[in-house]
Amino acid sequence: MSINELKRTVTSIEAIAIVVGAIIGSGIFLKPGVVFNNAGSPNLGLLAWIVGGFITLASALTIAEVAAAIPRTGGLYIYLEELYGDVWGFLLGWVQTVITYPATIAAHAIAFVTFSTFFLPMNGVQQKLMAISFMLFLLFMNILATKFGSVIQVLSTVGKLIPIVAIITYGLIKGTAHDFSMMQLTTTGAGFGVAMLGTLWAYNGWIHVTNMAGELKDPVRQIPRSLIIGVVAVIGIYVLVNIAMLNVLPIGNIISSKNPSVDIATILFGSSGAIFIVAGIMVSVFGTMNGDIMTGARVPFAMAERRQLPFHKVLAKVHPTFRTPTNALILECAIAVIYIITGSFHMLTDLLVFVLWIFYTLGVVSIFVLRRKKGQYQTKYHVPLYPWIPLIGIIGGIYVLGCTVVNQTINSFIGIGITLLGFPLFYYLKRRNKEQQQLL
Repeated sequence: MSINELKRTVTSIEAIAIVVGAIIGSGIFLKPGVVFNNAGSPNLGLLAWIVGGFITLASALTIAEVAAAIPRTGGLYIYLEELYGDVWGFLLGWVQTVITYPATIAAHAIAFVTFSTFFLPMNGVQQKLMAISFMLFLLFMNILATKFGSVIQVLSTVGKLIPIVAIITYGLIKGTAHDFSMMQLTTTGAGFGVAMLGTLWAYNGWIHVTNMAGELKDPVRQIPRSLIIGVVAVIGIYVLVNIAMLNVLPIGNIISSKNPSVDIATILFGSSGAIFIVAGIMVSVFGTMNGDIMTGARVPFAMAERRQLPFHKVLAKVHPTFRTPTNALILECAIAVIYIITGSFHMLTDLLVFVLWIFYTLGVVSIFVLRRKKGQYQTKYHVPLYPWIPLIGIIGGIYVLGCTVVNQTINSFIGIGITLLGFPLFYYLKRRNKEQQQLL
């Protein structure tokens, strides 16, 4: 093993835990009211969760074949670069490195501390300092060893499922509301498309495991298996949680509540239920933040190896003792600190949900490019029901993008503008690298 080669220590169980842990964060606890409000009825709300899940699953099944054919650290960034050209991979890497991953890390850090004020009241400054402290703890653990980050992911994934299982079990058994009507509500939302957008945010994170192909013991087998098992499990969990919620609270109460999970826990378990569910949410957010730190750093690491970032020599280094991408980890968390302090990351995260689905859709389309070049790529996994599964992912992605443009036009164009800022940087770095090679 060379001194700059990542250590392959991540097992199949840990890979599945990364998928489930990266997806299940605060979304399932905070999004149901928004989804039901926009959908207009309980059953249409449930349908939005199912359709959003199937679009995610179709995309995951498809990109899993691409990942198995190109099992390299960097994930979708690498796939787009190889199949479409350098600039497309760079643009995704630019978005993920500078905004998406650090903003998401910051959002989860602040969410974690916000929930912790239920137990320990803090003012605004104290919350920001505490958020940075928790993030730095996870940074330190991921620097020490990828194995530590993976173990944290497994334990937090198990921990976050405990309150979810409790809500599902007791909600289905003890619930008395049984609100599953098709009656349309008076809503302020924009309908089913926007409701589905809410679910896609809750499903976001499924692709993170592909960033770690260079550290999986058997990436060709582990990536498809972890994506399929992980996404299917989350779809089932999300649907059951929402059914349990509707079984306990009328839809109007779910929509009007700031945190329906806490209300439901109180009804099912008494006053101690709120403590139980808040603790569970904290574990959930903690695990998701760890997954974002662990997988997010692999993008700038992969880009730096290809001299596609400033200070690439520093960012591409692997720690000589711990064998982890230490400098890339520090970069992502340093940017996240800025977002925590300024608090401006919320808008950026919302904008880039739209931008990310542009690249996700391109990733699904890339299966056709891959199949045309199949002589160059060999894989033991093939997406089932080809080409229908990829077409579901593509049509779903286009539908998501269309709904966003129609209903959030200004934000959509702002998001595209942020992405396009990567173009001048790409061509500057390309020209600089060419000049340096000519001097050698």
